[in-house]
Amino acid sequence: MPDDCRRASTWKIVAALLCCLLTGSVPASAASSSLRVVVATHQTPQEKAITQMFVEETARRAADGLLPSIENGAVSAHPDSSNIVLLAQRSEVAALLPAEISLSWNRAIDSLHPSDHAEAFSIVSIPWQQRTVTVIAGNDVRGELFGAGWLLRHMNFAGPSPQLPSHLHVFEFPEKPVRGHQIGYRFKNNTYDAWTLAQFEQGIRDLAIFGTNTIQLISPASDDQATSPLFPAPALDTFLGISKILAKYGLDCDLYYPEMRKDYTDPAALEAELKDFEALVRAMPRLDALYVPGGDPGHTSPEVLFPLMAREVEVLHRYHPQATVWVSAQGFNREQYERFYTLLDAHPAWLTGVFFGPQSRDSFFTQRKRIPAQYAMQFYPDIGHTMHAQFPVPQWDPIFALTEGREPICPRSLAFNDIYHHFQQLHSGFVTYSEGVNDDVNKIVWSQLGWSSKTPIDTILGEYARMFLHREGSQQQLAVRAIRGLEEDWNGPILANHQIPATLQTLETLERDSTPAQVKANGPWESLLYRAFYDDYLQRKLGRERNAEAGALSALDQAGLSSADRVAAARRTLAASKPDTVEQSEHDRLFSLGGQLFHDYGLQLSVRLYGASNWERGANLDRVDTPLTETAWLNNAIDVALKQPEESARLQALHALTHWQHPTPDSIYDDLGDPANEPHLIRGLGWEQDPEMYDTANDGIADRTLADGWRLSWLDYAETLYEKPLQLDYSGLDPHRTYRIRVTYAGEDFALPLRLVANGDIEIHPARLRHSNPETVEFPIPSSAVAGGTLSLSWTGPEGSGGSGRGRQVAEVWLLPE
Repeated sequence: MPDDCRRASTWKIVAALLCCLLTGSVPASAASSSLRVVVATHQTPQEKAITQMFVEETARRAADGLLPSIENGAVSAHPDSSNIVLLAQRSEVAALLPAEISLSWNRAIDSLHPSDHAEAFSIVSIPWQQRTVTVIAGNDVRGELFGAGWLLRHMNFAGPSPQLPSHLHVFEFPEKPVRGHQIGYRFKNNTYDAWTLAQFEQGIRDLAIFGTNTIQLISPASDDQATSPLFPAPALDTFLGISKILAKYGLDCDLYYPEMRKDYTDPAALEAELKDFEALVRAMPRLDALYVPGGDPGHTSPEVLFPLMAREVEVLHRYHPQATVWVSAQGFNREQYERFYTLLDAHPAWLTGVFFGPQSRDSFFTQRKRIPAQYAMQFYPDIGHTMHAQFPVPQWDPIFALTEGREPICPRSLAFNDIYHHFQQLHSGFVTYSEGVNDDVNKIVWSQLGWSSKTPIDTILGEYARMFLHREGSQQQLAVRAIRGLEEDWNGPILANHQIPATLQTLETLERDSTPAQVKANGPWESLLYRAFYDDYLQRKLGRERNAEAGALSALDQAGLSSADRVAAARRTLAASKPDTVEQSEHDRLFSLGGQLFHDYGLQLSVRLYGASNWERGANLDRVDTPLTETAWLNNAIDVALKQPEESARLQALHALTHWQHPTPDSIYDDLGDPANEPHLIRGLGWEQDPEMYDTANDGIADRTLADGWRLSWLDYAETLYEKPLQLDYSGLDPHRTYRIRVTYAGEDFALPLRLVANGDIEIHPARLRHSNPETVEFPIPSSAVAGGTLSLSWTGPEGSGGSGRGRQVAEVWLLPE
């Protein structure tokens, strides 16, 4: 089980906090910190929690590890020269300042022109008696929280004691009223099922420091197992405990409540659901909003879902009368969408708004046009997945997809900056979909963009580096470069990417210059290292294995040798390929970091070693040793070739293996799913204009490995969503020749009938199901289709589908001249 060592305080801090709880302040004798915190005499429970957060987070990052003292009442002179932070609501500040600096405060606040915006804060530094008084003035209690977070993000912790920024003259308020992230305490996610309530509290603090004001909890009953082997406490206890933590800090607690029963037209099922729902919401210490998805998970049609929700809202408002109510159209098919819009046109009074999430066949823009303006819309973006997801990494090298998988450590600050701005005008706020800590950088990016969309990405990453990596100055700049480098590692073909070793070198430089306090038991730091080593290891391993594979194929095609000699030479070449010392060292470091990340962060990078629920749930340590080339397929194919009764047949079969992509002269080949080898694929709009790929072809990979005996060209595929055709266009064809098309249908286990037409109206084959996976078939191309020297091929699937809209998957295409 992971411990709390990254997040725990020293015994000195614990003792001081106990004193604080017992007396209401930290006595001066208990703290020799160079910082004093002054607060109003009468604080709300939330203000006391915010003050405790500020002093503890300061001490946790300071080299001296000392708690600032807390003083209740007005700012007063003191024998020492400690700087002072005054933390209060704006209406209280003047009464808490000494008379000789009240005028300075009044002038400063007048020049800032602060509005009465909720959650806003002002921060002003005022010189006084050889010290500085830094005033954090919140418009409300949350303003105090976010002002304290702002100051923490801008303090310098590099010296022996924390240094406050000087000449502060700040007024800020958030652009979006809802800036949230989802937590699911469930077996399926990659981290949270291993966390204690103390770790959740620290994680919530970390997010609040960067402007998060909402945490959404997944109901303990969802599409998951009731328990996890890693749970330190029962699901309901932890769920309610997190709600209590949010109440402590005055943050919104939202409930994501999928309707999971089979049939709500059954009165017994309906009453049972209402009973369970009431028991849950009655027990929650705080509940500010209810979110019910149409699907993902769940499967209730809108005409059944809306009456059910109306009954649930009656129950909800008995216990939480101010809670808002939100619904999504996730998973609905085309007919269900139309019924959904019709129901909204009736303006149900119990509904606050609609949230837009994954598995929505109508785009965010379409939904905003169709949904009555009285209903606000919120965003539910998936920020943790890299493929088979709402925002897949565009044109991702299939080797990354094969190994690092769907839920890797994935800082994507530049991409999500673009995605945020693409949808910014459509929503009143967001709650991101996350499965753990693999996307922690992305959470911070979203929180800060929700506060101010004009914040430069490097500013956000720099503050992340200060807060979580404990870096200042040139080290902070290197950390920013490394985080951005990890995103650039995934651009283009892996073997041609020179950023990969540069990113690792940057992090190794930081590691070499680190103090133990910067890196010990530091999950965010270990995460970056793990990803950098993983990328570099893959590049080294792939280069070695590809060289061996090329040598083996060359041996199999060696003229003048018998089939037996060719095979012997090929297999010697493959067997001689071994990791060098650098590759082996990186392999071992990955396993070491995997253990540290589980221990320090709860991140489950292996099913076998750390209890991850499934390989695709971030457990990519389990694929470190998977082959990256087609050795298993090649050896099997060689065995089949050697069983041919005649030598000529054996040689012909070996020749076919070595000329897989071009089996005949002038053949034209596309390995769909490999961005570097699909020249005839019509990409479409591109992800910059179409981040969710509604009108853009996407590359994917099946959930198998090359050890299963598949070719990589079978594993990877191209696909399009819903009714968008998958299209290949050819030019420069000989109109006097006839052609055949050879297609490999392969990928995930979708049972989706596909139809293939040429030039829009010439049917090559009618809608048909794949008979095996993979399946390679051939069809003639009518001469009329290439009469103009061009050819367009389009694959279409069923109309009106819902869910993810996926399954139109094609792996390989050959155009073979007769």
